[in-house]
Amino acid sequence: MQKTYIPKAPNTLGITVFENVPLETLRDYIDWTPFFLSWELRGRYPAIFEDKVVGSEAKKLFEEGSAILDSIIAEQSLRAKAVCGFFPANTVNDDDIELYTDETRSQVLVTLNMLRQQSQKSAGQPNLCLADFVAPRQSEKSNNGTAHAPSIPDYIGAFAVTAGIGTDELCKRYEADNDDYSSIMVKAIADRLAEACAEWLHAKVRTEIWGYEPQESLSNEQLIKEEYTGIRPAPGYPACPEHTEKRKLFDLLNAEKNADIILTESYAMFPAASVSGWYFAHPESKYFPLGKIQRDQVTDYARRKGMTLEEAEKWLSPNLGYAA
Repeated sequence: MQKTYIPKAPNTLGITVFENVPLETLRDYIDWTPFFLSWELRGRYPAIFEDKVVGSEAKKLFEEGSAILDSIIAEQSLRAKAVCGFFPANTVNDDDIELYTDETRSQVLVTLNMLRQQSQKSAGQPNLCLADFVAPRQSEKSNNGTAHAPSIPDYIGAFAVTAGIGTDELCKRYEADNDDYSSIMVKAIADRLAEACAEWLHAKVRTEIWGYEPQESLSNEQLIKEEYTGIRPAPGYPACPEHTEKRKLFDLLNAEKNADIILTESYAMFPAASVSGWYFAHPESKYFPLGKIQRDQVTDYARRKGMTLEEAEKWLSPNLGYAA
């Protein structure tokens, strides 16, 4: 990590709720490429329209999807809602991140338990953990009584967004007319709007709410290419694949109330067109796959989480580098 990096305090600490994010605003943030993939048409938008094999089909699909989106926006038949929160934070014990109730950092609000890569890498390539992107907490004194430098005050953010409010009702309307195609299209459009809402909110976070990149001015193409500072990894995804951490995120944000998103017992989100995750602002923060991990780390993770080893192995089964 860069030793000269000084974390910026968010302009707004605590919770911010967006009750009704305008769909016409989100339209400008849509990444259409996954829309075509959901219909098994491969190619990047808008270049896919020139593809000799699928170009005409992709163009027709886009026109039909755009017409349904026009109708959704005009009728306000779907609604988007978002919540984000920012908290004082520091890393402890290398792989955990403590979030604090206030800037005194005297009371822990919640501890996020992260996991570290264990694969063999070439010289100079570190085994990464998301905790690496948050400044470590220093104890006031070392074991021999020598005073330590004070902890660098750092921060972490969390978010949950949905654009799926009203999806079930709208789909049922189409299905009642035996129009299953439009019902499927609505779900695909809602997914794109939810991802667009996550993109919109992250841009607002970087420039205003956290405000660590106040001068940022990026096109939608640059946003899709992630040409910005910071990341928003989600519990259950490659860098932090253990889904139960999502409960901490939802409790922090009171996401059920503030974003109308329900977290199921299996840690799926409802409405399905929802996105959640953490915000890291460190300029060297990046996405990475955890990969396979060994029993020693799984045992340690179970201890940190207050789980049995069997529970930890269940939730981490795709990442186990050994036979459980």
